[in-house]
Amino acid sequence: MFTLIKREIEDHIAYFLAAVLFSAIFIAIAVSLTYNEDREGPSPAALALLIPTIIVAVFGFCAMGASQMYIDRTRKISSLLSTLPVTRGQILIARIITAVLAMLVLLLPLAVTAAILLRLFPPPYPIYPHYVAEIFTAIFLMGFACYCLGLQLGFSSGKVAPTLGALVLTIILVPLIIIKGFWGHTVIILLLLIFASLTRTWQKFTSTSL
Repeated sequence: MFTLIKREIEDHIAYFLAAVLFSAIFIAIAVSLTYNEDREGPSPAALALLIPTIIVAVFGFCAMGASQMYIDRTRKISSLLSTLPVTRGQILIARIITAVLAMLVLLLPLAVTAAILLRLFPPPYPIYPHYVAEIFTAIFLMGFACYCLGLQLGFSSGKVAPTLGALVLTIILVPLIIIKGFWGHTVIILLLLIFASLTRTWQKFTSTSL
């Protein structure tokens, strides 16, 4: 399993580098918003950059899932790996673990930064102790849900359909999080979407001829 995960990381290293870049951008936005809040109010430039950056970052995870499956089909990677002592289930699990690692590369540094900023610059109003954890849980689930949808889009035979489909789904999910909030119904919707997408992907991947 470790070898499969290592191979997936090497094949999709660009997504890990992008996760590092976007994590740095989010940290810069968080620091800017916190620093300016005590002086002039939230930075308009940082706020204007926040939503588009979230959309692009989440779209990246959707594209990662689509890329994993599209490259698998076009290069017959699973067909090659099936000659080794591994199962299709192990191949798919390795890909999912790789995507989760990329999400953690993006979110963990940001979560640590947010916790530090809250201690250094306590807000003028009380914050629910687990509020930050709830926000990052919802963001993680949103990214993972988009990734799971991307896995399904990767089965498409065309190149344009996976890209456009990922973009449309991302644009729909991000406003959903903003409107519904970061907990309650949002988590339920995302968990159901993840479960349905993974179930469908598992069925298609394990039953499709290599």
